Amino acid sequence: MKASGTAVVLVNLGTPEAPTTREVRRYLREFLSDRRVVNLPAVLWRAVLEAAVLPIRSSRAAAKYRSIWLEEGSPLLVYTKAQVAGVAERLAAADRAAPRVVFAMRYGSPSVREVLDAVRRDGIGRVLVVPLYPQYSVPTVASVIDEVARHALRSVHQLEYSMAHSYPTHPGYIEALAARAEEAWGRHGRPDFAAGDRMLLSFHGIPESVDRAGDPYREQCHQTAAALRARLGVGTSDCLVTYQSKFGPMPWLTPATIDTVARLGRQGVARLDVACPGFAADCLETLEEIDLLNREAYLAAKPDGLFVRHACLNDHPLWLDALADLVTARLAEEWRPVVAPPAHHRHGKLSSS
Repeated sequence: MKASGTAVVLVNLGTPEAPTTREVRRYLREFLSDRRVVNLPAVLWRAVLEAAVLPIRSSRAAAKYRSIWLEEGSPLLVYTKAQVAGVAERLAAADRAAPRVVFAMRYGSPSVREVLDAVRRDGIGRVLVVPLYPQYSVPTVASVIDEVARHALRSVHQLEYSMAHSYPTHPGYIEALAARAEEAWGRHGRPDFAAGDRMLLSFHGIPESVDRAGDPYREQCHQTAAALRARLGVGTSDCLVTYQSKFGPMPWLTPATIDTVARLGRQGVARLDVACPGFAADCLETLEEIDLLNREAYLAAKPDGLFVRHACLNDHPLWLDALADLVTARLAEEWRPVVAPPAHHRHGKLSSS
């Protein structure tokens, strides 16, 4: 492992610093101002965001965050820190000259820019950026790449960057997902698929317009689903792919998770398992949206049913093994420039066009 002078930056989406309306509003403003997330004319969207979206959503979202907040803080932050510690421990055990492992948040703190600046101040010249999104998508991985590119454009002496683009069928990742499923089945028994039990693999949705533009996300979600089904020995009709967390009025990928759980409940499905393979750590979308909102939707239609949510990867040893393996393999590859100044930039900043 050629790791001298190298840092590994695990990047997750981000989280408010506290479950208060003020902090949630600050976080949502940054998140929803990203053109990769909401691709509307900037002037129009900024007015709508400040006048309508933030005043309504901030207090509601703060209440949701309070329902899932841990004593140590935001679940996503707690588990991301655990992932950093676990990967660092594994790399150090394999090589005394192992790279430094740190984390950044695309939105919130510590930001990608702050972390890369700190790495450079410490005299580290190479950075491997690992987005904690196994499937590539424009609003997630591309946004991280954008932020790394902005850092490069601001720098006189640029770091040497490399990026883990996506890893939807990495064997260790699939094995960790399977382990989470088997843990749930150890507590509740394996679903009786022959008797009509069902399982959902709920991925975060994206707008249909992004999918039509060529985003490979949907295809990669189905690649993950196929690999996991094969590992678990579950058929396609028994283990369905759905999409959650729709935002705004535009059409998003379907079928929607919330609609599917209600439909399956009305159809009399006696047991429904839900896993979220696209989320590396439990967060608002899994702990509140799935475990509370979607559970309620299913049980409202099937009051005597059993709803089983599978935990996300979090700090599972097999997931930490997979991340360490991914990092080791990437560091061993030939480093090639992955961030180049775009043709359309102004005054050292990426154009929003």
